Amino acid sequence: MKINVLSALAILLLATSCATNKTTYFDNLDVAEMSGQVDVGNYELRIAPDDMLSITVSSVVPDAASPYNLPAVSYSEPGKEELTIVPNLQVYTVSKEGYIHFPIVGRIHAAGLTRNELAKYIEDKIRPELEDPFVLVQFMNFKVVVLGEVRIPGQIQVQTERISILDAIGAAGDMTIYGERKNVLLIREEEGKRVFHRFDLTDKATFESPYFYLKQNDVVYVMPNRAQRNNSDYNQLASYRISVAGTIVSAISVLASLAIALFIK
Repeated sequence: MKINVLSALAILLLATSCATNKTTYFDNLDVAEMSGQVDVGNYELRIAPDDMLSITVSSVVPDAASPYNLPAVSYSEPGKEELTIVPNLQVYTVSKEGYIHFPIVGRIHAAGLTRNELAKYIEDKIRPELEDPFVLVQFMNFKVVVLGEVRIPGQIQVQTERISILDAIGAAGDMTIYGERKNVLLIREEEGKRVFHRFDLTDKATFESPYFYLKQNDVVYVMPNRAQRNNSDYNQLASYRISVAGTIVSAISVLASLAIALFIK
């Protein structure tokens, strides 16, 4: 009878715990009310120091654009006589001061510009020497890191220019049942300083946050809920007690061995 009562209590506590952890996203979101009324906002990235940029120049006269690009790479495939020619990816690293050095144009202050603004700046500079120039600027090292109570923590390489806090958590496999949806921390570096922002993903105000879209090298940390923190504390305490007990047992064993040896003598 006692076993049945204890089992029932354990099942009840487990069910209550699971129900508590199944907090949904955006509990206060009224879809009918919000439909068509949420501004997407500006997610265009600004170039920052240490960014790696691919810059390619093209023109209606391809040979005329060659001084602005690295030479194409040619190679032969097994079983084929003709050469395969592919463009050579030209990557520029933005200096700590925010500059890049571009062929012929020279030193350009790129930090703070969007990739389209930088492309237009270069086009304007080379237009007198190049007919109908087209400049393509792309980010090569756009990544964010998601840590904490998600299923697949780690670094996420972003292939597009737009990634939101929801995209990042989704790419990390969503939160575990121990993730605290009301306490998701964003860590960002801006102008040499670290900025901290907390999201409450149960609140529809997240969509209107200026931090909704992530930037290069952002770190997202999903905090563990109280149950997980308590469990972690318990495991640490249990490990400590086991370690202490093991040390005591070892000491007693050594003393016993010495006592036996002395007794035999």
